[in-house]
Amino acid sequence: MLIETIVSGGQTGADRAALDWALEHGVAHEGWCPAGRRAEDGPISGHYRLRETEEEGYLSRTECNVRDSDGTVILTLKAELSGGSLATARFAKSMSKPWVHISRADQPDPGGTLRRFVREHGVRVLNVAGPRASGEPGVGHFVVEVLSAAFEEDAGRSEMPTKSGGEPGVLERGSGGGEGG
Repeated sequence: MLIETIVSGGQTGADRAALDWALEHGVAHEGWCPAGRRAEDGPISGHYRLRETEEEGYLSRTECNVRDSDGTVILTLKAELSGGSLATARFAKSMSKPWVHISRADQPDPGGTLRRFVREHGVRVLNVAGPRASGEPGVGHFVVEVLSAAFEEDAGRSEMPTKSGGEPGVLERGSGGGEGG
């Protein structure tokens, strides 16, 4: 495996799909999340190895995740960065950390692009960022596709089963044992 650790913040969508992918594939994971394990669908499940920042806001955890990784990939469906994804890019630039934005809208080989980025920059600890599920429905599936194409040793395996049977990175209400995802 090219990477040793996936770092992400635990929000629904891209973050959570990356953490779930790491768990499914035996890749270490870690990251920072807001105080109270805050996410748009309620508290983030304790089965994710995330540390809480002192602040409840999202910017602090975004900055910490960029800082604590070797490089960052921002995965989106749309071509333009906005919100937290744009903030992630700005933090990476300000820290002189390598980063790449891979969009389904304009990337013919997203898995190959990510694999090249990781190799070229010697990334072993990869921060995976992107929009929340409510901002770009379907982004979780894209994250899983890209990570699988980039890092699975068995290229024939491209689907990640989800506990809920639905969108990766989205915990369906009632399926989390009361933890809320």
